Amino acid sequence: MFRYLPLVFKNSWRNRRRTSLTIVSISVSLALLGVLMAVYYAFYLSDAPPSQALRLVVRNRISLTVPMPKFYGAKIQQIPGVREVCISQWFGGVYKDRRDPKNFFARFAVEPEKILVVRGEMQIPEDQKQAFIHERTACLIGRSLAEKQNFHLGDRIPIQGDIFPANLEFTVRAIYDAPENNENLYFNLEYLEQTLGESKMGQVGTFYVLADSPESVPRIAKTIDDEFHNSPVQTKTESERAFQLSFVAFLGNVKLFLLSICGAVTFTILLVSANTIAMSVRERVREVGVLKTLGFTRGTILSLILGEAVAISTIGGALGVGLAGLLCGLVRRGPAFSDDIRRLTIQPPVIVVCLAVAAAIGLLSAFIPAWNASRTPIVEALRSSE
Repeated sequence: MFRYLPLVFKNSWRNRRRTSLTIVSISVSLALLGVLMAVYYAFYLSDAPPSQALRLVVRNRISLTVPMPKFYGAKIQQIPGVREVCISQWFGGVYKDRRDPKNFFARFAVEPEKILVVRGEMQIPEDQKQAFIHERTACLIGRSLAEKQNFHLGDRIPIQGDIFPANLEFTVRAIYDAPENNENLYFNLEYLEQTLGESKMGQVGTFYVLADSPESVPRIAKTIDDEFHNSPVQTKTESERAFQLSFVAFLGNVKLFLLSICGAVTFTILLVSANTIAMSVRERVREVGVLKTLGFTRGTILSLILGEAVAISTIGGALGVGLAGLLCGLVRRGPAFSDDIRRLTIQPPVIVVCLAVAAAIGLLSAFIPAWNASRTPIVEALRSSE
């Protein structure tokens, strides 16, 4: 069969306009399919970064918006296998103008010394670290956030409260580098509590828990929830990865949505390819008769037509994968609600699946026309006027 490859590629370009348009349509569709599959892979199939493997997040079982008692942290700390527990309170607030999405970034009230242990992957100069720990109004920001907002050490950042009735002003004392979650602002929890007064003390949003080993993570999660199972405020403990994906769930059944769109795109490509191949085969019925007269078997003719369709589809799929990579680059530069989106790339499994889908589409779309053409009697094929 391999000796017929030159003939397959030559026949693929006999109608260059139609072949080019088919390749373009397949590549554009496969680019969309590739981006959707890359998003699906990033959310549901990729492994958590190494820095997240030891971290758990504890929140109120009812909802993330419902606080928990602050003293839960001391009880969690006593569980075997727990290295550190850090309060993380979402502050929210408004920086400059809330209508501009560029002004939105995460702001958390934390315990400075503990957050540096829990998020041990953060790289911070020692002098900046000490300034963040000991200065009440100091804040720690990620390098990406500093570059995005043009923040520098010593700059003041005023935040107008919305969830909490407090207007705070922070001084940038430290800038950290980290492989993920690099656009956060952390500030001292005591600063917030002292501003709000005693009436708001004693309630927190989440606890970040650092385990001593990945093997201890499932056990610690179960132990924490069992500890507060009969308490008025029950907890839900999950890995940091699962906690981040819970925000994606706010958008609805994202998994079903992505799979539905992928299915619709694949079906559309199949229809386009099937129409093109059917037109090509109808124009070459007489040629099939000539090939049979020269001794070509039904199997060989079937293979030639199928090979032509698969070659066109695969070329379109390869171009689509390249285009999908460019689109992922554009998505990474835009606003994102998840670090998975900021790391969005076309992974090798996605490339393999896209090329396999392209080849399968070419095979399925051409099978029936190729089968009918290969079984056409010689006399009937030679009489064809198509």
